[in-house]
Amino acid sequence: MITRRHLIRSIGGLSALGVSTAAYGVGVEPVLRLRVTRYHLTPRQWPANLPLKIAAIADIHACDPWMSLERIEEIVARANALNADLVVLLGDYVAGLHQVSRFIPASEWASVLAGLKAPLGVHAVMGNHDYWEDRTVQQTGRGPTIAHRALEAAGIPVYENDAVRLAKDGRPFWLAGLGDQLAYLPARRFRGMVRYGADDLTATLARVTDDAPVILLAHEPNIAPRVPARVALQLSGHTHGGQIRLLGWSPAVSRHQGLRLAYGHFRLKCDVIVSGGLGCSIMPVRVGVPPEIVEVTLGRAPAVA
Repeated sequence: MITRRHLIRSIGGLSALGVSTAAYGVGVEPVLRLRVTRYHLTPRQWPANLPLKIAAIADIHACDPWMSLERIEEIVARANALNADLVVLLGDYVAGLHQVSRFIPASEWASVLAGLKAPLGVHAVMGNHDYWEDRTVQQTGRGPTIAHRALEAAGIPVYENDAVRLAKDGRPFWLAGLGDQLAYLPARRFRGMVRYGADDLTATLARVTDDAPVILLAHEPNIAPRVPARVALQLSGHTHGGQIRLLGWSPAVSRHQGLRLAYGHFRLKCDVIVSGGLGCSIMPVRVGVPPEIVEVTLGRAPAVA
């Protein structure tokens, strides 16, 4: 039988557990933990004998104290240590919460990201917060955003419904970048605008002019059901893995077209990787989904004689 004393002790224990979990979720996992999550994929559309290593960085949300310049410098150093062939930035560089002591100017965080190095370069797309926090873009209904201009000033190309042809060991492939799918806030709809996004998947893939394999960068993962089998891999962020992830379930991430593309690897018409990202949005809390840099290796490494 449960006595009053046992009940009080149980409530006290649960309260202590809740306080300690909250402290961990605010003060430890978002700030002190940083992991590298690795995927090794052999998509049908990617040549098995073309190994390519990609380092993907998503959802930085630069601000003090949660994502300081020193923290971004650590992320840059960890990414460079992976010796990837290619580094991709998947959007949301701008702070996505208001519980901050300082909003870091774009020129400052972009200068730190300029330290990223890879033989095939560093390439970026925009995220929704990069649009939402730019008042001029929201008022005029067109970019480029402050974040876009800062990255390009730092020497990092930004793709918005565009693609570039790259080559590894003389073998070509395409890197395509989609415009953000949630670019314009509902309160800022413009004359003739019937959607909220700056994305154009058809125009983006039209930039691909031969049969070399394609990698698509898309900040929000929900475009995935529309991405054709022509694409080998889609890399996305945006969800933060839900920021709270319990036993593989991210309750804050809703279903879209019957899919909950919250975190991890999915196989649709193409392979899809959704990064848990690095920063926080709405509240500075992470539980069960530590900040991560994603490393994706495509193809098979050559056999060692």
